[in-house]
Amino acid sequence: MIQDPKRYTITAALPYTNGPIHIGHLAGVYVPSDIYARFLRMQGRDVAFICGSDEHGVAISMKAKKEGITPQEVIDKYHTLIKKSFEDFGISFDNYSRTSAKIHHDTASQFFRTLYDKGDFIEEVTEQLYDAKANQFLADRFVIGTCPKCGNEEAYGDQCERCGSSLNATDLINPKSTITGETPILKSTKHWFLPLDRYDAFLREWILVGHKNDWKPNVYGQVKSWLEDGLKPRAVTRDLDWGIPVPVEGAEGKVLYVWFDAPIGYISSTKEWAQREGKDWEPYWKSEDTKLVHFIGKDNIVFHCVIFPAMLKAEGSYILPDNVPANEFLNLEGNKLSTSKNWAVWLHEYLEDFPEKQDVLRYALTSNAPETKDNDFTWKDFQARNNNELVAIFGNFINRVVVLTNKYYDGIVPQPNDFSEIDEATLTELKAYPAVIASSVERYRFREALGELMNVARLGNKYLADEEPWKVIKDNPERVKTQMYVALQIAGALSVLAEPFLPFTAQKLTRILNTESKFSWDTISENSDLIPAGHKIGEAELLFAKIEDEEIQKQVDKLEATKTANKAENKKAEPQKDLIQYEDFAKMDLRVGTILEAEKMPKANKLLVLKIDTGIDIRTIVSGIAESFSPEEIIGKKVTVLANLAPRNLRGVESQGMILMTTNPEGKLVFVNPDAEAGNGETIN
Repeated sequence: MIQDPKRYTITAALPYTNGPIHIGHLAGVYVPSDIYARFLRMQGRDVAFICGSDEHGVAISMKAKKEGITPQEVIDKYHTLIKKSFEDFGISFDNYSRTSAKIHHDTASQFFRTLYDKGDFIEEVTEQLYDAKANQFLADRFVIGTCPKCGNEEAYGDQCERCGSSLNATDLINPKSTITGETPILKSTKHWFLPLDRYDAFLREWILVGHKNDWKPNVYGQVKSWLEDGLKPRAVTRDLDWGIPVPVEGAEGKVLYVWFDAPIGYISSTKEWAQREGKDWEPYWKSEDTKLVHFIGKDNIVFHCVIFPAMLKAEGSYILPDNVPANEFLNLEGNKLSTSKNWAVWLHEYLEDFPEKQDVLRYALTSNAPETKDNDFTWKDFQARNNNELVAIFGNFINRVVVLTNKYYDGIVPQPNDFSEIDEATLTELKAYPAVIASSVERYRFREALGELMNVARLGNKYLADEEPWKVIKDNPERVKTQMYVALQIAGALSVLAEPFLPFTAQKLTRILNTESKFSWDTISENSDLIPAGHKIGEAELLFAKIEDEEIQKQVDKLEATKTANKAENKKAEPQKDLIQYEDFAKMDLRVGTILEAEKMPKANKLLVLKIDTGIDIRTIVSGIAESFSPEEIIGKKVTVLANLAPRNLRGVESQGMILMTTNPEGKLVFVNPDAEAGNGETIN
């Protein structure tokens, strides 16, 4: 670990511009990195917080083909939407670039050329998967098949999303082209490979020895597993028509592999920022007194801890990451988040339904962050964290302090009298919190840090509950001045300590307390007089509003609708049964009938006893539809009856036929109805 770095370069994973940003992205990468960057700035640190849109690679080409538009139209659409989502949620990047920018093309090409000229690549003709029907080589994400390690039948050509294994497309069992569905063939093509095996000793020493005690166990463990499997040369070029052209002769029709190109996007984005700000970019990437930290999700660990460091080591002039605090995955209501299946909470849609509640989502995602294991986001938990924590603890304390200060002193902070032991103990405890929160943030334990922030609000609530100034004011108004003064110091501290986690709330609280630029993070630990006597605060405003059940039910219903739509879209018809002859079909006597009576079969949850007019007679049919229909709702309904089915005794009732049913996309039974004009007894041929 770098001790007391001169500057920080913080990178957040470049989001693919093949769809909007959802809560999984926010929880896994962007809120943690923003908390860290905001915290460091509040310490007066030199910070470059860098990100940008990843606009190359197969995911973009797939999206373009699906939507019938060009890749450029795809990236322009989603780059704009993603950038705005980040801005709306207060993700405070110093620069948000895009890999389609000229500065990135130039930087990535130059990086490749440097390694090429040094002889670091292996040039090799290999057999790659080729879709003869589409007349093109298949990049990794255009291939799907069975993972050789865990048996997942929907693994991609570069990675299995079930077990996390990094793959080559040729590793897959029973591969299929996602373009045509055809089984691809092997065809020869030339590519350039980064020989990762050359860097095995370096990576083992740097990570397994050097970062054994400071990297998160999930990151360290995945890298260790990868190294133990044995490193192999990795292709850094692809046969694709979308991306950065490989800048050497004989590479026509080939582009840089997106996982070679994308991390270089951190460097090009830093260059873009430095040019704009009149800075020198190189110290942020090449100086040993710079701390480089990559924030990513667990699916990117290998690329940021093995491949990109090997690239940087090969180039020779760059520093390596001090830490890669990758998070695990966030699930949604028990199911894996999926862009393609629309199983997500999209940030732009969230703000339409919950305007000005960015901090509520930031809070819910941080307090339930998947830091050490996969976690589950549920709307009920979101509601509970808002109502029971933000409203009831944080908001309640601030509201009481501001209301009472305005009520008793017209908003003027009172001059305190002698401090009691409780006052002194409370102010002493308050002074300890900045260091406690800082320690958690510096160790990338953001969930823990947020819990300590809420403990500051709890400290304030307990102080007011114990001291009861609203009662003391009647007999000892001078004592209340001290009580309110102490409470206001806690409120002031919250306005600063909340900033990395809840920036919109901190800004609002600063405005209410009228304390803009009055004090800093370190001041809280050093000074008990944060908001001095005589200072005038503003009127009370609610920091947080209660979220009602109806609002949450609306979100649950939206997800249920998505689930239903996915079932309908993905439902496969049952295979055709064995062939029969016409004579077999002709034996069945299918008739139009009407249900005249219906009642539940005693002691049977699934059975209804029906009286049906078949046109031939009125007969009894027992049907297993009681879990889908009540007796009352089906009386008078037209049905299709198999009239010549041999009678069968069911729980003492003779059933004389069968009615025809099917299921809808939700799996609910529905009647196979004859046309309304057909009369009872009409045969169905």
